Amino acid sequence: MATTDPLIICEHCDCVYEKVTLAKHQKTLCMRCGGVLQRYNGLSVEQRLALTFTAAVLWIFANFYPVMSISLKGLKNSATLWDSVLALSHGPITFIAMVAAISIIIAPIFQLVLLIWVLSFALVQRRSPAFRFCMRWLEILRPWSMLEVCLLGAMVAVFKLAGLLDVLPGIGLFALAVLSLMMIRLAGRDIRDLWDIL
Repeated sequence: MATTDPLIICEHCDCVYEKVTLAKHQKTLCMRCGGVLQRYNGLSVEQRLALTFTAAVLWIFANFYPVMSISLKGLKNSATLWDSVLALSHGPITFIAMVAAISIIIAPIFQLVLLIWVLSFALVQRRSPAFRFCMRWLEILRPWSMLEVCLLGAMVAVFKLAGLLDVLPGIGLFALAVLSLMMIRLAGRDIRDLWDIL
C-alpha cells in the first residue's frame, strides 16, 4: 500500500500536491483554484499550548468583565458579552441572540478546550484520545468563531455612542481585542500540521 504522508489535498478543489518545507512567512497555493494549501507556522507545541492557556484566561476576562460602561447625567450602566446576548434574546430576534452566543462565546471556548486537550498530549508526543474527533471539530468550529466581527461591532458602538454619552471602554473590550488576534493565530489558521506532528 502506498504511503500518502508527503501529500496534501486542496480542501477547495481536491487537487493533490506534494508537501514542501516552508520558510518564514511563506505559504503554498493551489495552482488550480488559488486556495491556501500550507502556511508556515513557527510555533512549537509548547508555545501553542502556552498561548492557548493565555487565550483561555483572556476569554474569561472578555466574557465576565464589562466591554463598555456608559453614563448620562449621573446614571451609569455597563455591559458584558453575556449581557448583550441576553438583551438580544428579549425580543423578536431570539435566533440572532442564539447565533451571537454561539459565534462569540460558545465556539471560541470549545476551540480553546479542544486545543488544550490535543496540545497537552502533543507535549509528551502522544496523540490525545479522540484526536480525530477533536481535529474535525476544530475545523467545523473555525468558521463559527467570529470574535473579530464582535470586536468591530463593539468598537463601532463605542465610537457612535461617544458623541451622545460618556462611554468608557472596559477591560472586556481590551481582552476581546487581544483574544481575537490570538484566536486568529491559534485556531483561525491552518491546524493541519498537528496531524504531521503527531
